[in-house]
Amino acid sequence: MEATTATKRLMGLCCCLSGVLLLSFLLPGALAEERFYEFVVQETVVKRLCQTNRIITVNGQFPGPTIEVHNGDTLAIRAVNLAQYNVTLHWHGLRQLRNGWADGPEFVTQCPIRRGSSYTYRYTIQEQEGTLWWHAHSSWLRATVHGALIILPKRGMPYPFPKPDKEFPVVLAEWWRRDPIAVLRQSMVTGAPPNVSDTILINGQPGDFLPCSSQETSIIPVVAGETNLVRIINAAMNSELFVSLAGHKMTVVAADAVYTKPFETTVVLLGPGQTTDVLVTAHAAPGRYYLGARVYASAQNVPFDNTTATAIFQYKNAAGCPPTGAGAGVGGHTGLGRPRSSGNPGRAGPAPMFPMLPANNDTNTATGFSNLIRSPGPVKVPGPVTQEVFTTIGFGLFNCQPGPFCQGPNNTRFGASMNNVSFQLPNTVSLLQAHYHRIPGVFTEDFPARPPVVFDYTSQNVPRALWQPVKGTRLYRVKYGAVVQMVFQDTGIFAAEEHPMHIHGYHFYVLATGFGNYNPRRDEAKFNMVDPPSRNTIGVPVGGWAVVRFLADNPGVWLVHCHIDAHLTGGLAMALVVEDGKTELQTTMPPPLDLPLCGL
Repeated sequence: MEATTATKRLMGLCCCLSGVLLLSFLLPGALAEERFYEFVVQETVVKRLCQTNRIITVNGQFPGPTIEVHNGDTLAIRAVNLAQYNVTLHWHGLRQLRNGWADGPEFVTQCPIRRGSSYTYRYTIQEQEGTLWWHAHSSWLRATVHGALIILPKRGMPYPFPKPDKEFPVVLAEWWRRDPIAVLRQSMVTGAPPNVSDTILINGQPGDFLPCSSQETSIIPVVAGETNLVRIINAAMNSELFVSLAGHKMTVVAADAVYTKPFETTVVLLGPGQTTDVLVTAHAAPGRYYLGARVYASAQNVPFDNTTATAIFQYKNAAGCPPTGAGAGVGGHTGLGRPRSSGNPGRAGPAPMFPMLPANNDTNTATGFSNLIRSPGPVKVPGPVTQEVFTTIGFGLFNCQPGPFCQGPNNTRFGASMNNVSFQLPNTVSLLQAHYHRIPGVFTEDFPARPPVVFDYTSQNVPRALWQPVKGTRLYRVKYGAVVQMVFQDTGIFAAEEHPMHIHGYHFYVLATGFGNYNPRRDEAKFNMVDPPSRNTIGVPVGGWAVVRFLADNPGVWLVHCHIDAHLTGGLAMALVVEDGKTELQTTMPPPLDLPLCGL
């Protein structure tokens, strides 16, 4: 009897221990949440630069709502289109494993959401954390339809650095006095490059130095001695941007939602699409300090937005400063703050200190900053390479008859290309649907893995015979599990320029960048195979090259393009068709039932 009782007690203890062990394995999943959002795309009236504009927003907000989730959470975001334009939404930098249907680029992974219709984007955050962002991926709606996507560590897990006292998103953007869609349409009709923006914005505001703007300058409240995590997002359409904070150093701790080896800097460079997280400790004399942003204009003799946007870091209870108020930082349990921009006179109180911003053409500073970004420690770079693509990137000019539709340089139409192919989107079905359902005639799989003509790519005197690309919807097929290496080579056609290249569905290791023509015999020795940074968008240096590498473990159709939208609409893009693997978990998921229907 005693033996039986002891046995039962032992079995009970074993069951209890097993339950605890099981719970410990399941806890991360058990702590994950399902989050639902509704994004209403609508027209909203706002005032900037002394004039009233009707812009397209999400939920009437500009910038749009901040999504704040944890690693492991599942999201369902119902996008309701009440605007006059078709729209799609892209979750920039999310891998969307096997789930291209939620990626969002128009006519690449879905047809657009038409006026009066809706579509629910469903996806799970899988082993990603940090700062990403979301934006429209139709026409030029991204100019005003964008917002922060902040992925916190799994619940109960810490940051890899001391927990900051507060967190603030800083969203950089561009503003046109005209409707951005009208700016694009004018360019498409005339063939000339689109007009540059009228000002840079920080959290939706131009700041103190632009007309009718100082009363709405974004105020970021700080407390002496506290450390703030500033999540910087470049949502600008066409501009790479320098960012600097007067009187303070910034410690870079993450880029593109991947933690980095920390380093101190006084200036940050972000191409469109890129994000950078910095820690800022409020150790300066209590007062007011400008955060400034201005364009890095890498191309010579090309127009650019020459304004400087400002926000203000304002110390709490600083002498002569208006109170910032406890409500300036909103964010519930995480301490995530939305800087105030309404009702805070930018010029009240003592004049803020202005930062030392680089000159607009300071390529040395731009390159020096980018080269400092490294992974926190040694990484396992995939290899050996099984598929390699060497692609030129840059501008082109289409010959045409002089007239109102040929107002590009020397009576041409402006274009752009990769390996001399100017990318054309379909308009009756998306590329992913055509691939998944085997619909013929939508695209071809003959994107060249090498330039069709070898020439001195970065010469300032490229023969005019090489300036005209060919139009096509050419994709490149990749085997599942392949190790893909891509070389992006800038060209001097029309003008060399730094191009922020973005690969949907993937993060990649940046093995090396350099100037001039890429030469594997010489430049492979420069590869960083120890701690290369992992990015989703890489700035290819002006008149130079970048080499990236990734494992093709995400089946589907994934857009590769320059994140300067003037270049994307000109055709600087291509797409990868990544085959399914051999198991169910290596194949593209079936399309959702509410996937938008196509129609002209």
